[in-house]
Amino acid sequence: MTFLELLKPQAVKVVAAASSKKRLMHDIAELAESAHGLPAAAVVEALMERESLGPTGVGHGVALPHARISGIDEVRGVFILLEKPVEFESVDRQPVDVVLALFAPEDAGVEHLKALALVSRTLRDAALCNKLRANPDPATLHTILTADRSSQAA
Repeated sequence: MTFLELLKPQAVKVVAAASSKKRLMHDIAELAESAHGLPAAAVVEALMERESLGPTGVGHGVALPHARISGIDEVRGVFILLEKPVEFESVDRQPVDVVLALFAPEDAGVEHLKALALVSRTLRDAALCNKLRANPDPATLHTILTADRSSQAA
């Protein structure tokens, strides 16, 4: 599993600001719908249901929301860079500005876990996150994510 497999260029977006965590979930869902054809309403519902189990803000301004979605056959991702961080109930209580959401088939087992591990390991790299934050262009963000990690299998 690589970032090239997870993340299409059109699945990367810069958002000026999200007024709330819930608004951010809607932004994620709209991007998932336009990039991957996923139904936005189902995506929001699945993400919010997952968040009710515990927040997916992992700290240092990074969130990794994820959910299982019926009707898809492989793990897909969307990436959002927020120009203005939003409160996300993260483990370190810091607002979030780097968001990579993953969507997996309902019956995905190990592939979903491999994708989560890859994304988590990658976005734990403070230098990479700083590079992402310094490049508010979707094409550049996609290049950074895929070029820096495309050779690392989970």
